[in-house]
Amino acid sequence: MPELPEVETVRRGLEPAMEGQRFAKVEVRRGDLRWPLPKDFARRLTGNTVTGIGRRAKYLLADLSSGDVLLMHLGMSGSFHVFREKDRQLGRYHHQREKHVAHDHIVFHMSSGATVTFNDPRRFGSIKLVPRAKLDDEPLLKRLGPEPLGNAFDAAMLARACRGKKTSLKAALLDQRIVAGLGNIYVCEALYRARLSPKRMASTIADRKAEPNERAGRLNEAIENGGSSLRDHRRTDGDLGMFQHNFRVYDCEGEPCRTPGCGGTVKRIVQNGRSTFYCPACQK
Repeated sequence: MPELPEVETVRRGLEPAMEGQRFAKVEVRRGDLRWPLPKDFARRLTGNTVTGIGRRAKYLLADLSSGDVLLMHLGMSGSFHVFREKDRQLGRYHHQREKHVAHDHIVFHMSSGATVTFNDPRRFGSIKLVPRAKLDDEPLLKRLGPEPLGNAFDAAMLARACRGKKTSLKAALLDQRIVAGLGNIYVCEALYRARLSPKRMASTIADRKAEPNERAGRLNEAIENGGSSLRDHRRTDGDLGMFQHNFRVYDCEGEPCRTPGCGGTVKRIVQNGRSTFYCPACQK
C-alpha cells in the first residue's frame, strides 16, 4: 500500500500536468474500480479546469472549477502515468504501453496536450466525485486524524490520542484516526528513529494527566524527521510515486543495527498481520 511519501510524490508529479488545465476528454474504459464510478463521470469532468491538487492522508484531491473535488486513492496497485506527444512517458520510468494498456481504466486528456492515465491491475483503487461543500462530511475523510506534517501534530496531541490505550504503540500509529497517512514502513522507521519498541504499550508515551512524556517528544521528532525528507526530495518529471526511501530498519532483518555502538541485530516480528522490523537491543 502506498504511504504518505509515495502519495505526496504522486501529487507533485500530477500538479504540473493537471493544475490549471482543462479536461478536454475523459475516457472511462472500466467503471468498476473499488466502487463503481458515477454514470455521468466523464460528462461531469469534461470542460472543467483543475484549480488545485492536494493530499489528505493517502488520498489525492483535485479541485475542479465546477465545485466538485476528484477524490482519488491508489489502493494496492494503482498508479498514474503522464504522457506527452507521441505517447512518450515523462521521466526515466518508461513503460512499454502494450504491457499496461489492459489495466488503463481511466484516461484524462488535458487541454495542454498531456494525457494522464490511471492504471490499476488489482482495482483496489478508487475515484469519487464529491462536492467541495460536502467534503467535510465525506465518510472516507471525516474520521482521519491530523497530518503528521501539519500544525496540529505535536507530542501533546500524540499523548492525548494514546492515553489509556492498551494496544501496541505500532498499532496505535497505524490507526488513521490518530495520525493520518502513516503506513507500515513509515511507522517502523519512526519507531526506530525514536528508539521505542513497537511492542511497547501506546499509553506509555503519556502520563496520567495525558501530558506527553520524553518518549512522546522523541516519537514526534522522529515522525517529523521522516516527513522532512519530502521537503528535500526533488522529483524528476514522471517519477510518479517512486519516492526513494533510505530504510534504516524496514526489510533489514538479520542486518546489524545502524545505531552507532548498538551492536544489535534487526529482527522481524508479526503484529496484527503486518511485518514489523526493529532492533530489540536499542528500541525499548
